[in-house]
Amino acid sequence: MNKAKEKKDSGNSTIALNKRARHEYHIDERYEAGLSLQGWEVKSLRAGRINFGDSYALIKNGELYLFGASIPPLLSASTHVVAEDRRTRKLLLNRAEIDKLIGAVERKGYTLVPTAMYWKHNRVKVEIGLAKGKQDHDKRAAEKERDWNREKGRVMRARNG
Repeated sequence: MNKAKEKKDSGNSTIALNKRARHEYHIDERYEAGLSLQGWEVKSLRAGRINFGDSYALIKNGELYLFGASIPPLLSASTHVVAEDRRTRKLLLNRAEIDKLIGAVERKGYTLVPTAMYWKHNRVKVEIGLAKGKQDHDKRAAEKERDWNREKGRVMRARNG
């Protein structure tokens, strides 16, 4: 009985992926951060309503914030709450991790890019990538590599099947 409960709770389900971030940046390290949300935002996320593509993370006053993520409110949300869909949301990390990110961003020229948002034990987590921007030739090389792997897979399936 206990194992069935563990199986039910342990599932990580993805809310949103930022595919554009993987295309635009070289992601060196990834960090898991909590996200400070209001009740209506959690309900909207459960309904799958989020626009995550234009979001980015910034460090202000020694704390990490998520900018540009749009969580539109549900029509059935409370009427006494004024819902702002593009508000700045605080990211929750340990002090040591924040200090490490501050050093990388300020000294080494990295950017903080959210790559994924998912549920973990009924809490919303955001995966933050420590990234550097790609040049156009890097993007073309990645696209050629992806096309080659796809073609290679087709040839192998045709040969084996």
